Amino acid sequence: MENIFMIMFTAILTENFIFSRFYGCCPFLGVSDKPSTALGMGMAVTFVMTLSSAATWAVYHYLLVPFGLEYLKTIAFILLIATLVQFIEMFLRKFIPALYGALGIYLPLITTNCAVLGAALVNIEEGYSFIESVVFGFSAAIGFTLAIVVFAGVRERLNFANPPKAFRGFPILLISASLAAMAFSGFSGMKF
Repeated sequence: MENIFMIMFTAILTENFIFSRFYGCCPFLGVSDKPSTALGMGMAVTFVMTLSSAATWAVYHYLLVPFGLEYLKTIAFILLIATLVQFIEMFLRKFIPALYGALGIYLPLITTNCAVLGAALVNIEEGYSFIESVVFGFSAAIGFTLAIVVFAGVRERLNFANPPKAFRGFPILLISASLAAMAFSGFSGMKF
């Protein structure tokens, strides 16, 4: 049980996918303009990352390893993630069209979001069990959601700021993101 809590703490804070590993920066910068949109993207990524962590673990251990096809893991994982993203896209289009419209082009980009693929590959690399893989995928997605929602709040505050002309727009976003990443790096020295 202690190992599960360590995995959760590490995935959410210590090695946050956005601020520490720098996975998933495209949706982080693209969808974080409003907290509601950021939360919706975070929920979609959480759903996909949790399910893909479970599914990719099963595919790797029950299909690829027995047949000696471990070298195909990246291709197999991308295909599996793409299928899951198609399901969530159809679900959002039918049941939550406002969120579907707000996420726009970034929803299909979850397929190629390196955070989702990264979680699947880290699970295999770290040798996690099935439960640990699901916990890691869920926790990494919660860390992603935390980062994107916090940054959406920062971006809303930046709308009222008056930075120098050279820093307006995207440059101030990158500076703000780097400051948030530096703040999260304070968790890296924590040990249990």
